[in-house]
Amino acid sequence: MIKLNSKTPDGPLETKWTVYRSTVPLVSPSNKRNLEIIVIGSGLAGASASASLAELGYKVKCFCFQDSARRAHSIAAQGGINAAKNYRNDGDSIYRLFYDTIKGGDYRAREGNVYRLAEVSANIIDQCVAQGVPFAREYGGLLDTRSFGGTQVERTFYARGQTGQQLLLGAYSAMMRQVGTGQLIMFTRHEILDIVLIDGNVRGIIARDLVTGQLERHFGHAVILASGGYGNVFYLSTNAMGCNVTAIWKAHRKGAFFGNPCYTQIHPTCIPVSGDHQSKLTLMSEGLRNDGRIWVPKIKDETRKPNEIREDERDYYLERRYPAFGNLVPRDIASRAAKERCDAGCGVGTSKRAVFLDFRDSIKRLGRNVVEAKYGNLFEMYEKITGENPYQVPMRIYPAAHYTMGGLWVDYELSTTIPGLYCIGEANFSDHGANRLGASALMQGLADGYFVIPYTIGNYLSKEIRTKPISTDHEEFSKAEKNVRENISRLMSVKGKHSVDHFHKKLGKIMWDKCGMGRNEKGLAEAISEIKNLRDEFWKDVRIPGEAGDFNPELEKAGRVADFLELGELICRDALQRKESCGGHFREEFQTGEGEAKRDDQNFAYVAAWEFKNGNGWEMHKEELKFEVAHPTQRSYK
Repeated sequence: MIKLNSKTPDGPLETKWTVYRSTVPLVSPSNKRNLEIIVIGSGLAGASASASLAELGYKVKCFCFQDSARRAHSIAAQGGINAAKNYRNDGDSIYRLFYDTIKGGDYRAREGNVYRLAEVSANIIDQCVAQGVPFAREYGGLLDTRSFGGTQVERTFYARGQTGQQLLLGAYSAMMRQVGTGQLIMFTRHEILDIVLIDGNVRGIIARDLVTGQLERHFGHAVILASGGYGNVFYLSTNAMGCNVTAIWKAHRKGAFFGNPCYTQIHPTCIPVSGDHQSKLTLMSEGLRNDGRIWVPKIKDETRKPNEIREDERDYYLERRYPAFGNLVPRDIASRAAKERCDAGCGVGTSKRAVFLDFRDSIKRLGRNVVEAKYGNLFEMYEKITGENPYQVPMRIYPAAHYTMGGLWVDYELSTTIPGLYCIGEANFSDHGANRLGASALMQGLADGYFVIPYTIGNYLSKEIRTKPISTDHEEFSKAEKNVRENISRLMSVKGKHSVDHFHKKLGKIMWDKCGMGRNEKGLAEAISEIKNLRDEFWKDVRIPGEAGDFNPELEKAGRVADFLELGELICRDALQRKESCGGHFREEFQTGEGEAKRDDQNFAYVAAWEFKNGNGWEMHKEELKFEVAHPTQRSYK
């Protein structure tokens, strides 16, 4: 078994990053001008990395499949971004943010990476304010903050319910400045379909122009994957329909290990499913849990309207079960609690798979104007989708597939197991363990892009200054392009009866039913068998209209679903071998008498890093997790 080296620096936790930055090899300005970096993805991680590296003097190419970098899925983040600036003077600190993140992830993250994330968080806010991000401000003009799940301090900075959009516009403006200088070339409507390895090092990519259908070869001294998460493996999720696993999956098939694939997050605050016609679900920000109270009727199969149910007939179950945190427990706990109440027959709405999120008391306490100033656009979005006015009746919410804590395995430098290939943001596994705390996704994406990768990639590139650009006529480029063409040809030649969505929906149902909020050994074994059969069926009976050499969205989707059909099996295999309940991974066989997750630190305090074995499935390697500061204890939010 391969021994994974995290490359975490020695020394006290609070000095690791400072010492690393002070001693890491550097690349001189004159040498940076001769080095080329490819960035895949233009969300918060990709845009911030592209802007920062171009500003340093590297030649940068950034690729995204959208028609504009502004359409990256980071735009959908609503509630806020964490930072340990302690503006509230409520006891926050770098250590407390670090500890909350480790604890919230159920002690399945690497201490060194998480502490660094907390350490650089304050710099992110200063950077974004300088870019003009319109964070909310309190009456004195200082930046305002609010609480998020899993914390007892108010450290979340926000811009109403559109924080991700505003942060992305800041990073986008920095990136487009570099486009203007010529340091950065932006390739929109391009999708990466393979990476190119030469002598064991990554040396470029094969991309498809999604408008013309043409394949392109691009050289880079290093490649950074910032392509987001794989939540759409569930089909119905809060992700945009275009979100996919393809970039990191192609890297995985070329040798990059995949870390903790079964760690997927279920978000507790989403608009419930309304019918089979839906292709995605809508997120309602976790920030709403600051002022909204979650409840269900105490009696089963209640038919009265919510405003007709008296106070003493309401079960504020999070406040009852977790009095110390109440409605602000972490996402995995809030999601399971909602499922438990609905399973018990207390769900609301026509489907009975929903709970109420009620702002009645906050409107009385604060006034409608204050609530509207904080959450107005979210309330408008909810009303447009459901036809119900949340100022007058409670919102109906239910958990949905959202974020993915798993991703490519990376070390402290954010390097994958392939030299020269880096992975940042949601696409890697590094910072969130088994459950991400709300408002930490934006923090990680910008921390990686603005403040981490500009240092760590230099350690690799300092050894590459004598490497001349390699012609894309090299045989390895030709071989990689040939493999891509053959895969496209194979997809187009099936000419079956069923659409791509037909198979994607089937996969999503298997994943949600047997590897979603609740998982067990029998169901996971069944899921693995069912996914294998579905994959065989896909390659025999998928129908893709149009031509390969043209604009063809169905071909795009087919390639992505083909990758999901492989990933789905790996997720279930990872879940099956992890015989414990941990964070968002809840094995029904392993729970306390009160229905809480039962973790097994003695046998499972490790990162599961999966190596792809062509033709023979996968081999799992372990990175043992060491806790020198935040010693694992049973999580309690009571």
